[in-house]
Amino acid sequence: MSETRLKLMEAIARKQTVEARYNGDLIKLAPHMLFERHGDLFVSALNMSKTWRSDDERRLGQFKLAGLGSTELLDESFDPLPSYQPTVPRSDDALILAI
Repeated sequence: MSETRLKLMEAIARKQTVEARYNGDLIKLAPHMLFERHGDLFVSALNMSKTWRSDDERRLGQFKLAGLGSTELLDESFDPLPSYQPTVPRSDDALILAI
């Protein structure tokens, strides 16, 4: 099991934020769900590094685990988005772990 996958699973289980490199940028994520799509792992997470105009606008993004690097579990908890439902984005996705 990859180190990134283990750290994200722990972050989801404990509702803790992670910091990771994605497309060359350092971002902070609040991971809500880990799922598999066509053999690839993805995490649905709130990108806390993104500037949102309002709390109502905030939504989960999908990040491919293969693109996440230098993932670190932070000592910072988060509350799941109020609108969050633990359902996979597509009907053929497989849920692995969710808040």
